[in-house]
Amino acid sequence: MAKEQLQVLNALDVAKTQWYHFTAIVIAGMGFFTDAYDLFCISLVTKLLGRIYYHVDGSPTPGSLPPHVSSAVNGVAFCGTLSGQLFFGWLGDKMGRKRVYGMTLMLMVLCSLASGLSFGHTPKSVMATLCFFRFWLGFGIGGDYPLSATIMSEYASKKTRGAFIAAVFAMQGIGILAGGMVAIVVSAAFKNYFPAPSYAVDPVASTVPEADYVWRIILIFGAIPAALTYYWRMKMPETARYTALVAKNAKQAAADMSKVLQVELEEEQAKVEQMTGKQANAFGLFSKKFLARHGLHLLGTTTTWFLLDIAFYSQNLFQKDIFSAIGWIPKAATMNALEEVFRIARAQTLIALCGTVPGYWFTVGLIDIIGRFTIQMIGFFMMTAFMLGLAIPYDHWTTPGNHIGFIVMYAFTFFFANFGPNSTTFIVPAEIFPARLRSTCHGISAASGKLGAIVGSFGFLYLAQNRDPAKTEHGYPPGIGVRNSLFLLAGCNLLGFFFTFLVPESKGKSLEEMSRENEDEGPTAESNVAVGYTRTAPVV
Repeated sequence: MAKEQLQVLNALDVAKTQWYHFTAIVIAGMGFFTDAYDLFCISLVTKLLGRIYYHVDGSPTPGSLPPHVSSAVNGVAFCGTLSGQLFFGWLGDKMGRKRVYGMTLMLMVLCSLASGLSFGHTPKSVMATLCFFRFWLGFGIGGDYPLSATIMSEYASKKTRGAFIAAVFAMQGIGILAGGMVAIVVSAAFKNYFPAPSYAVDPVASTVPEADYVWRIILIFGAIPAALTYYWRMKMPETARYTALVAKNAKQAAADMSKVLQVELEEEQAKVEQMTGKQANAFGLFSKKFLARHGLHLLGTTTTWFLLDIAFYSQNLFQKDIFSAIGWIPKAATMNALEEVFRIARAQTLIALCGTVPGYWFTVGLIDIIGRFTIQMIGFFMMTAFMLGLAIPYDHWTTPGNHIGFIVMYAFTFFFANFGPNSTTFIVPAEIFPARLRSTCHGISAASGKLGAIVGSFGFLYLAQNRDPAKTEHGYPPGIGVRNSLFLLAGCNLLGFFFTFLVPESKGKSLEEMSRENEDEGPTAESNVAVGYTRTAPVV
């Protein structure tokens, strides 16, 4: 049987959209802007790092990072992110969202600066220093995932919660776009001030000494937006749901939200004690009660995020082939180092502008109309279809004259990832678990996704190599080829489609309805229907 909702939580659930909602979106969103900028900008400068630190005299092609170094530089932040999602997700439930939120932001600012100031007398020492700081940068970024989602879900109203969390996540697209634009501006400025011949004309002079400043400036810039929001992040009050349901301080929750909502609210300490003191709401993460109530939901959120990120992060496997085929990025030997950075950044920015950013904002506009479940199902289905559309006639797409069709299919795959599971897998874990475990469960789900990102980025980097040893990239063993890799990725998307059936629809429901924290006893058949558990296997 459902109990009466706390007044302070009901006030948040039914509140009209106000200024504090937009303030929370900007504060949380700027953290995600920084997250995306820092995670994705490294791909813009890896070619430059290879030219600067791994030049080989007499080589017909510019220097490039050895495979193990490239994997470390690109992947170490993912490893840090995975660790940070688990640690800070757990800490957010123990210490409070606000207190931990400040820690993650400060860590991101310091490590963004330190990454750009990586030092050493040899290429190995510079790369080792860069990897060290990028791991801890990723650790801070990891904390932002569960905390941003949880804070926004606990501040938002029932009617607009999905759109507000999606808007925070959509700042990831803006961050990717900003990374490309900063790289374009910085590389163009240095290219104009320090002209250089192409590598084919003069291999040594093609990389000017000042190029070493370019990658450092690009990485350091990520600290600026995060630093600008630190003050406002510290001024945000703790969420009422944490204060009331976890810290059990009804007076503080009512006082904080009275200021935010500008209405008088009763503190209702007795009702808080009653609501939090029931045995039904005292179970832990590793208990049979949690397994019975939310085990299938956690399985659903972790598997769908894992499978989505395998496909999402592997899509860069054929970017270089597309860009080269349509002339956006000529052969490396025909460019100098700064020209290559400029061209790569321009291509990535165009992809983000056309294929990545629109999908995020379609989700913002439609998620509270058609629901999370529907968007995720459509997204996985369309990603499967477009991946198969790329894979089955792959030879056709790679012949001259057909590249535009390939690019359109590729852009639609990105679009339906973002207007689909890339957004919903971030949103749903912040809505369906109890307040005392919400941040932890979101962190577990996000860490599963980041494990998928590591598989997609690096496992498929090796798998997608040509079967012919003579045609593989330098330093890589033969793989199964891009076409077969696309079939595997389509299979991942199809599995994600089916695992979505484990995830309940949360559109229009309060967080307490979804987590069943406002129920006196165990679930009945009627209460299961009432809170939308019919889309999962039966809860026993």
